[in-house]
Amino acid sequence: MILAIDIGNTNIVIGVVDSRRTVLLERITPALGKTSMEYAITLKSILEIYRIDPASLEGAIVSSVVPPLNRSILAAVRKITGINALLVGSGMKTGLNILMDNPKSVGSDMIVNSIGALSEHKPPIVIIDMGTATSLSVIDEKGRYIGGALMPGLRLSLESMSSHTAQLPHISLDTPKKVIGKNTIDCMRSGIIYGTASMIDGMLTRIEAELGQTPTFLATGGIAKAILPLCSHPILYDGTLLLKGLRLLYEKNKDGAR
Repeated sequence: MILAIDIGNTNIVIGVVDSRRTVLLERITPALGKTSMEYAITLKSILEIYRIDPASLEGAIVSSVVPPLNRSILAAVRKITGINALLVGSGMKTGLNILMDNPKSVGSDMIVNSIGALSEHKPPIVIIDMGTATSLSVIDEKGRYIGGALMPGLRLSLESMSSHTAQLPHISLDTPKKVIGKNTIDCMRSGIIYGTASMIDGMLTRIEAELGQTPTFLATGGIAKAILPLCSHPILYDGTLLLKGLRLLYEKNKDGAR
């Protein structure tokens, strides 16, 4: 088993995975002011709740889109497990051919998701990752990462609208029964929920046309479950896609671990 951690802007995903399954999957809130000891206490508590002995972990790997947190998380892993975790970044063997103007600019989460997707699905593939931002990653029929698109995430859009518009309240993200809202709250919910689904559908249609092929559409990210039923495209959901990709990356690079 290995410890796999993804540091995002909204959540830090903590997982323990082996070659067959995900043993543990939890999310905690990132905070720049937390010390490595505070993160270590949280990590230790999670492992204890799942009755996982840190000594049973073969290794650890971390991906991150929040560089200021890297040192604290890596130190926390070392404190609890004694392992020097691998950090996903340039120089790491991925096996993924990235056809971008600047391959080093591609987010580590997009690379990891792509590796996880290619392990289980035949390309072409479009990956929809719904987090703080909604990202679309496109893999062509030859298994090459050829680009994608980035959009504001659902919660980010909602918070921006509520915070910058005096008369619009902060609301929960319940799906309204109808697209045409009869009050301010339902109008906001309709625009955010159905609007996001329509945006994703529109982008997928355009990407499919550019590819000239029908790809496998694959979604991940906790909030995706609320949106996918409203989309017209057939989209598969995999909540552990990132952890699968991290496990595969660890296997490719474990000679440099510890």
